[in-house]
Amino acid sequence: LAVLSNESVQADLNNIRAALHEADALMTEARANADRARSLHGSGVMSTQDSQRALTAEQTAKARLDAVRAQLASQELRMRQTRIVASDEGVISARQATAGAVVQAGQELFRLIRQSRLEWRAEVPSADLQRVKPGMVAWATPPGGTPVQGKVRMVAPTVDAATRNGLVYVDLPAAALNAGARAGMFASGRLEIGQSQGLTLPQTAVQLRDGFSYVFKVSDKGVVTQAKVSVGRRVGDRIEILQGLDANANVVASGVGFLTDGDSVRVVKGSQS
Repeated sequence: LAVLSNESVQADLNNIRAALHEADALMTEARANADRARSLHGSGVMSTQDSQRALTAEQTAKARLDAVRAQLASQELRMRQTRIVASDEGVISARQATAGAVVQAGQELFRLIRQSRLEWRAEVPSADLQRVKPGMVAWATPPGGTPVQGKVRMVAPTVDAATRNGLVYVDLPAAALNAGARAGMFASGRLEIGQSQGLTLPQTAVQLRDGFSYVFKVSDKGVVTQAKVSVGRRVGDRIEILQGLDANANVVASGVGFLTDGDSVRVVKGSQS
């Protein structure tokens, strides 16, 4: 991706390599003197003080050689770091690096979308946040694009104090780019928190009055009876009935605002398309 100026690093590296050769030569000499002192130990030819001095010099030379080798490894690492390469396959989404610029430690130079994967940060009301679990299937739809299936990676541990919404992080596959998704754009979507069977009616069949929901059941004689029901979710033009209505009951599908309890109606078959 980029190459940093390495003239000073190369000069330091050459100096340390020269120091390594010097330390290696001193180590060879110290080892030879120490071997000689060991072979003459007890013969009286070399004093105990000189023998001990030779052994100490060998240990000192070995320590100096190890220190120079460590410096060389550190300097070689600095040299490798002058070449900036991508940590993984993907797409470069942003570049702040420019030729001739002075780079500071920790400065961002490139931004990489690893393996071309995107993440959808969905805002979910706090009341529904506890129903979302990692591993759930999610669908994100970018503007003008097609829905992309992803998977919930994690749920944020905090909720925004202003909006009372929490973030849900959804991993999207590389195919999201082909569906029109781009980093930074807004996307709507849905989370699949489960599947269940329920009783639904057209929303036109439910009448809201005094804060309660009512439907009109039709008897075999064509007489309507008002029934109070509890409603749940709304999907499209359908509304879920939780309580108050049998699944086999006949109800008025539309025009309930013109009916009262006890009115007579004539049942007609709905048109088929």
